[in-house]
Order: sequence, then C-alpha cells, then structure tokens
Amino acid sequence: MTKQLLTQKTMENITLTIEGMTCSGCVDSVKRILEKLNGVENVRVSLSENIAEVSFDPQKTNKNAMIDAIENAGFDAC
Repeated sequence: MTKQLLTQKTMENITLTIEGMTCSGCVDSVKRILEKLNGVENVRVSLSENIAEVSFDPQKTNKNAMIDAIENAGFDAC
C-alpha cells in the first residue's frame, strides 16, 4: 500500500477597510476583484461597515496584492 502525503492549507484571515463604496454594486465589484486573486478562498464585503473580510492562502497572495487590486478599481483600501 502506498502512503499518501496530505498537505493542509494554512489559511489566514484579514479585514481590510474599504473607502469609496456607495452602493451594493460597489460591494459586488470589490467582492469580484478579491475573488479573482489567486489564493483567495472566501470574501465577505460590508457596505455598512466599509470592510472586506478575506480568507486566503498566504503562499499565493498577500495584503498588498489585495490592496493594489482594490485601489486599481478606484476604491481606497488599507
């Protein structure tokens, strides 16, 4: 019988502050932008809280990549 090596993903969670969202369309845009990044597993964006909560694989993406993607779409993020 062959042993299989199982690797477990180490996911991280981050909350980004997003400025410039004014409607649900903005929320959808920010969510789509983040979901397109390689390594992003889950995204929740809140208009009322001006945040994005992101679960991601730190070996594939990072906070700066997320901020750059959001800011390239015309929003402010930190």
